[in-house]
Amino acid sequence: MGNKSIEEENTLNSPLLDPKMSTQQNTVADGYSRTDQRIPIATSTTPVAPPLNFDYNDGVPPSGDADDNYGATMEDHDNDSSDDDNNSHDNHHNSTLTGVDHHLPHPDRPQLEQTHEGEHRFDHGSIAALKITRATKLYAFCAALNSCNLGYDIGVNTGAGMLLQESLALTDVQLEVFMGSLNLFAMVGALSSHWISDRLGRRWSFRIAAVVFIFGTVIQSGAGGYASLMFGRAFVGLGVGFGLAVDPVYISEISQAAHRGQLVTWSEIATNIGIVLGFLSGLFFSSVDENVAWRLMFSLGAILPCFVIYFSTFVMPESPRWLVAKNREGEAREVLKMIYPDGYDVGVIVNEIKDTIEKESIAEHAVGWDVILFPSPAFKRMLMVGVGTAIAQQAVGIDAIQYFLVYILSESGIESRNAQMLILVVLGLIKLGVIVIAGHLFDRKGRRPLIMVSLLGCAVSLFIVSMSFIGGASSEAMAIFGLALYLAFFSIGMGPGAWLIPSEVFSTMIRAKAMSVATFMNRVTATIMSSTFLSVAQAMSWSGFFIMMSIVCLIILAWMYVYLPETKGRPLEDMSQYFAEITGDRSILEAEETLYRRDDPSEFRAPEPVVQPERQQPKRNVAPERPPPEDAHVMGTMA
Repeated sequence: MGNKSIEEENTLNSPLLDPKMSTQQNTVADGYSRTDQRIPIATSTTPVAPPLNFDYNDGVPPSGDADDNYGATMEDHDNDSSDDDNNSHDNHHNSTLTGVDHHLPHPDRPQLEQTHEGEHRFDHGSIAALKITRATKLYAFCAALNSCNLGYDIGVNTGAGMLLQESLALTDVQLEVFMGSLNLFAMVGALSSHWISDRLGRRWSFRIAAVVFIFGTVIQSGAGGYASLMFGRAFVGLGVGFGLAVDPVYISEISQAAHRGQLVTWSEIATNIGIVLGFLSGLFFSSVDENVAWRLMFSLGAILPCFVIYFSTFVMPESPRWLVAKNREGEAREVLKMIYPDGYDVGVIVNEIKDTIEKESIAEHAVGWDVILFPSPAFKRMLMVGVGTAIAQQAVGIDAIQYFLVYILSESGIESRNAQMLILVVLGLIKLGVIVIAGHLFDRKGRRPLIMVSLLGCAVSLFIVSMSFIGGASSEAMAIFGLALYLAFFSIGMGPGAWLIPSEVFSTMIRAKAMSVATFMNRVTATIMSSTFLSVAQAMSWSGFFIMMSIVCLIILAWMYVYLPETKGRPLEDMSQYFAEITGDRSILEAEETLYRRDDPSEFRAPEPVVQPERQQPKRNVAPERPPPEDAHVMGTMA
């Protein structure tokens, strides 16, 4: 073979790459990485490989030069390492290298490629720090503006509901159906948006959603009876459903991976801004005749969609992921150049997008609905957490309470329209402010603490509201205080967290299907709660109803305490191992290993066999290499 360079001789092979390795060995569950090719090393004192950190290392095995071991973690097995200076060399060789990373670079050698992995590790090649570009902020803002339509509909119907009922002589049941039907029609819109978005592109989805919303708004504003009102409601719901589905998708696809979580929350913030705008419309028209006021309030809802049409046509670019999927890579590169700072290698990002699309296609065809309908213990726990959290968000009554806030205020003794609208604006601003704060707390404090505090606070707040209706005279101040606390506590945890948690816990194999189930069940629950709120409250009494809702919050709190795991700081690709640890179900790991072994090995070059130098080397598990699948981070060992 000829002489090899020292660096070639010292190349450390990955035990992931053994073509003879069985599917039961060297999986991610055993501490091996699909992406980083880290090698966990068992020591004499640690028979199981220890967890690895993310220190940089270029994969060069130990030698006399300590610099070659840059970033590796050494474990010293000498009982006495301070006898004299002559022992230093021996002590070095009695240390065990606990982790070598082929993926992360030595500072003096070529840097990590400018990839999504580099973004998360803050290693961007020649770019010191990856900041959100102005173009990215602009595109995310334009997309989030579409979510204001849903928020505005909630806000405007809160203020217009009672006026609408009196103007058209609607029964309580008719009003409940009108309010709750939005979620039903939105489900249809969300399900059909996938076909439109994939066929025509994200920008066309925005335009269609806006046009449908405007059409429904015009019909609602001119409705002369219940039938025409519901006809317009159907189109408004379809438009809202389109927006709910396409907004977060577009924002995630035009965002840098390092800042995706922050930017996606803009959609939730925009929804709450829309709620405040809807409340403000009620305050603005509080002195107008009630037969005209609700029509004007609905009509203003057609303004925001016009801006969405303009921005999606002249400002927003098409999603780079959609362009790559349609084999328009040149256009995708141009869009990515606007999203990433100058000098960033967007070609690598294009390749990663192609790999991800291919992997998702494999998963889509390899995994049917049986894994959802008849899940193994690990998948069952995932579904319980993800779908259960989505249901719980609406089970605490948020949509129903928001739609009927005016009725609650009226029952508490506040009869003035102007006072009611002013209180709504204040409550909306409180909810919006807390939502913004919560976005920063989830990554600092964790998911579980905020969800627990949120549910406990909601239970206490609803109990306070119930107390305002007990006794001979209702307490206006207590009702307002309880409602403000309820909206604040909901927004600190259950509001954003109920979508964050499902987006994290589902395995890649079932993520698309499971998220559709979670979204569907969330909307079904919202429809049931909104469509029965008035009838149940009047049947039970307002105090009894809010006591019941407080008990529901406590039941959900107990359920979350038992089943909700902490996912803070865990990569999405590690969720399979995490739930395998929790449930003791290794079948999920074997299924994913089988799925991702389908990756094309032609991209990897089999290394030369390792030639061990004559000097003593620390013991390590070495095996021939074979290509690893590419979609998971290191988890270390099974707990």
